[in-house]
Amino acid sequence: MLPWTRRTAVNKQKALAFTMRVVVEILTGTLFYVQVGNDATVADLKKEIEVQQKLPQDRLILFLSNKQSHLLNEEADAASLVDCGVEDGSHIYLFFDPLDHDDDESTDHLVFTWPHSFLEQA
Repeated sequence: MLPWTRRTAVNKQKALAFTMRVVVEILTGTLFYVQVGNDATVADLKKEIEVQQKLPQDRLILFLSNKQSHLLNEEADAASLVDCGVEDGSHIYLFFDPLDHDDDESTDHLVFTWPHSFLEQA
């Protein structure tokens, strides 16, 4: 093996070592996996979901299911996933906001209820 190809292989292994894979579940029960870096933010995760599932990231609502279940909302977009409690193998529920919030004159409001299983964990 040439020295530069060995170095490339080592760099690739190091890059893979610093990633985490999370499970994302849509309300239909469909599961998919997203791989992001350990230094990724909530916005990075939403962007990756947008790329994989063709859903606009600004309409995604994410809920982390762990010991301290919580909503990963727009205010948390700049926060790192690790700081929010996300780790390799975490299970995240994906909800989709169907409303277009760009229209300031809209009188529609989103009503969002948690399934009982989420409330029991909190």
